[in-house]
Amino acid sequence: MTVQPTLDGTIPPPARPRASDYQTWVDKVRPVFVEIARTGRRFTSYEIADERNLEDPPLPKTHWGGFIHRLAEDGLIEHVAFDETERPGGNHSVVKVWRGTRAARQGRVA
Repeated sequence: MTVQPTLDGTIPPPARPRASDYQTWVDKVRPVFVEIARTGRRFTSYEIADERNLEDPPLPKTHWGGFIHRLAEDGLIEHVAFDETERPGGNHSVVKVWRGTRAARQGRVA
């Protein structure tokens, strides 16, 4: 398969694999975010997806945000700051930074 260089001549990174079923994807990635939340580490969803080589959901532009907000509604994570995205092609847009809630760090939420 031939890869088309970008306008500046660089080769874009390979596309992240994409899941075909949303609920199956949630079942795979939620334990990773539970694990991270228990550490108390600050993170963006992209950082975790990139570090753990997680596949994208069927509709990445909407499913990632909905998933992360569901984790917040469930009391697992909380918003703590804003930062610039590290996502390729993100053009330094602003993203939320999260961390595990006290309940998550104490293992009371999963």
